[in-house]
Amino acid sequence: MHATLPRLRDSDFPALRRGDLKTLQANLGYRCNLSCLHCHVAAGPNRTERMDRDTIDTILAVLARGGIETLDLTGGAPELHPDFRDLVTRARALGVRVIDRCNLTILAEPGQEDLAEFLAAAGVEIIASLPGYLRDEVEAQRGKGVFDASIAGLRRLNALGYGSSDSLLVLSLVYNPQGPVLPPAQTGLETAYRARLAEEYGIRFDRLYTLANMPIQRFGSTLISTGRFDAYLQLLKSAHRADNLGSVMCRDLISIDWRGFVYDCDFNQMLDLPLHVGTRSRLHLRDLDVARLPGLPIQVADHCYGCTAGQGSSCSGALAG
Repeated sequence: MHATLPRLRDSDFPALRRGDLKTLQANLGYRCNLSCLHCHVAAGPNRTERMDRDTIDTILAVLARGGIETLDLTGGAPELHPDFRDLVTRARALGVRVIDRCNLTILAEPGQEDLAEFLAAAGVEIIASLPGYLRDEVEAQRGKGVFDASIAGLRRLNALGYGSSDSLLVLSLVYNPQGPVLPPAQTGLETAYRARLAEEYGIRFDRLYTLANMPIQRFGSTLISTGRFDAYLQLLKSAHRADNLGSVMCRDLISIDWRGFVYDCDFNQMLDLPLHVGTRSRLHLRDLDVARLPGLPIQVADHCYGCTAGQGSSCSGALAG
């Protein structure tokens, strides 16, 4: 993958500047119980990278200053971090909205038997990966047995009140395509998901997010090995829509890696393109002055076309209809 980085960095993507910071997204580590083909983090069971306690405490200190609305926890499987529950509990006590990017199968992992109940009691919003409503398409990306485990996880969350119209417990699902194509229209696909999952499994959820696959890390390597990297990048470029630029997630989000360094988004994190402040080429969260962020330039490269192609794509799904 490193051989493609010069092509990604030498980009004609439009210049972007930051707005006010609303979301702090923290990658707690790359360990995961799954090794999904589309994973832009290349997470898996054998990864050992993990955020230390000092950085966890720094995140909480930044949140305590106020102004940041959302703590978005990701990985890997963020729930595998030993301080995950303490971080969630203390962030919620500060009045911060907490999102857990959950792969659903983690709810049945040894040692996580009460995880669903913990998330519900803490009022954590769950964004769960389910790249299809058919067993074959899910397992092609995520591995054998994952579909049934995901359905079981969703049923458990529903039983706790997640996805109910009269509940404050929010459950969103995430779809990404099987290969180097753009996702279908989010609204229509959500309708299909809702009907199929309710009819077949009695499952309910609040919304569906559609995300484009990013040509980096594990998915990027797959594109290279199959000779489709350049074609996919050209597809993203040709589908670029300038009206999506105002809504891309990097304008009001920062991404923190497991070491505590700051990036404009988690895709830039995976490409080691750190956020720049003044002459600092790499900034740690403990040294970040949030007040200086508005107006700063955002590091852009060719992968950014993945966020602006077609209906657009972000951590909160499509940007346009």
